[in-house]
Amino acid sequence: MTLADPRHATAWQIQSLLMSYPDQRLMDRLPLLRAAARTLPAPLAAPLKAFLDHLEATPLTELAADYVATFDHRKRFSPYLTYFAYGDTRKRGMALLRFKHAYRAAGLELDDSELPDHLAVVLEFAATGDPVTGRRLMIEHRAGLELMRMGLREAGSPWANVLRSVSATLPPLGRREHEAVARLAAEGPPEEEVGLAPFAPPEYMPQPQGGPR
Repeated sequence: MTLADPRHATAWQIQSLLMSYPDQRLMDRLPLLRAAARTLPAPLAAPLKAFLDHLEATPLTELAADYVATFDHRKRFSPYLTYFAYGDTRKRGMALLRFKHAYRAAGLELDDSELPDHLAVVLEFAATGDPVTGRRLMIEHRAGLELMRMGLREAGSPWANVLRSVSATLPPLGRREHEAVARLAAEGPPEEEVGLAPFAPPEYMPQPQGGPR
């Protein structure tokens, strides 16, 4: 599939909704999401169908609690893409600005309550804003995406299926990407460099919070 393939936008839109905090609006959209997933090729659709089956079979309160326990309380599954590349260091502020600038260039402004590197936000941008730039942002942070996907799979998390579908929209991993994933798995995100002043205004520095609600 190419960048012009509209099925990418459909997949990213579904994935964005599924990577957001589960609420009643999401449950009400399940028939529409199933219908949209059926239009996708098997590598994208099969893992989405598996996750939609899980949503349908699980009480909403349980889904919400699992989401919080998975993404809000465990950094190894952080949905914030710049965390894997920069950890909680001050350099992450500049990386967040790059996301903001990319969205602004496409005519989109985020609510101040949302960090621009949350995977659900990036997927929404790729689906409805600028697919070329959205895809590039995901490729630039591919090591973190793959580490999250593998971690979720090893933990038996149902959200691993959503990450499988995301990965299926991106190019196959090459040797350098495999090495980057292995290095990140072994070393983890960087730690703060003592003595450096912030590189971005405080409002762009990451604060502990949950995903898009």
